[in-house]
Amino acid sequence: MLLVIDAGNTNVVFAVHDGEAWRGVWRIRTDAQRTSDEYAVWLLSLLDRVGLKADMVSAAVIGTVVPAALYHLRRLCREWFAIEPLVARASLDWGFAIKVDNPDEVGADRLVNALAAHHRFGGPLIVVDFGTATTFDVVDRDGAYLGGVIAPGINLSIEALHHAAARLPRIGIGRPQAVIGRATVPAMQSGIYWGYIGLIEGLVGRIKGEFGGPMKVIATGGLAPLFTEGTLLIEHIEPDLTLDGLRMLAERNPAPTLPKEKSRLSEPE
Repeated sequence: MLLVIDAGNTNVVFAVHDGEAWRGVWRIRTDAQRTSDEYAVWLLSLLDRVGLKADMVSAAVIGTVVPAALYHLRRLCREWFAIEPLVARASLDWGFAIKVDNPDEVGADRLVNALAAHHRFGGPLIVVDFGTATTFDVVDRDGAYLGGVIAPGINLSIEALHHAAARLPRIGIGRPQAVIGRATVPAMQSGIYWGYIGLIEGLVGRIKGEFGGPMKVIATGGLAPLFTEGTLLIEHIEPDLTLDGLRMLAERNPAPTLPKEKSRLSEPE
């Protein structure tokens, strides 16, 4: 079985795939100081709840946009699963060209989203990911990654509005019934929600215009369903796009060799 680890700025997602389906998907808050042992206590108990054991995992892949978290996640795989994880980076075999000025700067999440979206829907397409940042990634007809747009995420915008303006409260995100808010909170909700709909529609329109042809639009991330309600531009919602992309990347590339050091699964001397 394959252990997939997607380390984002807000959460680290762990998932196990048995070759046919996901056996479990779990999230924990991102903390770059969390040790491999802390991860193990939490993850092994969750695996046990679905009838899985550490020695049933034969391969692992890590995608992270938090470099400081990689050390402990790699040690988790080595010490508790006795495997060396494949780490998503631009130098791997992606099956497509990365046509940007510096491929090493592109976040692993954006590349794996492009890989999974093109595999599922073909191209050309735009992937909108509602994460800590809201990203728009552009994929050519043949799957080549062409770059994209990075904008502040919805929750970041809400926090910035609250902290920068003393009299504005912290609000939850939701689709307001009217654009014109008749009180402070509805006005803020309208600005966030319909402002982001305008951002989505404006950027998608400009990307299509610059590309010069029709493009499919795919959305992923926790807030994708909410914002898809407000626009007709998004054609498909794929909540597991990043996990699927990491799984496909692991299938394309040979598994690394575990260093010669003792793991927690090693036989006692």
